[in-house]
Amino acid sequence: QVQLVESGGGLVQPGGSLRLSCAASMRIFSFYGMAWYRQAPGKQREWVATISRGGSTDYTNSVKGRFTISRDNAESTVYLQMSSLKPEDTAVYYCNTPSGVLPWGQGTQVAVSS
Repeated sequence: QVQLVESGGGLVQPGGSLRLSCAASMRIFSFYGMAWYRQAPGKQREWVATISRGGSTDYTNSVKGRFTISRDNAESTVYLQMSSLKPEDTAVYYCNTPSGVLPWGQGTQVAVSS
């Protein structure tokens, strides 16, 4: 069964940076587009960024210019480099395919606070 394991979250001050990782135990990882999502307290899960299997990227407007999604197909891992973090980025971050069809992992908590 496919497993997604997110890591790299933590507590960071506004303006700081974090790099999230998502390790996927799935065959032919390189065939899949991957995405990051986040869920803030009391809110629905929202899409953050997508990377296609060819490496094309797309971002929700609120993170453009601050977040970078990338992937390492050899390691079956997708990354989210987050910079210039704001308190409103506080959420649990998850990865999945762009259609969200895989079993969701436990996520990784990101808290941005002074």
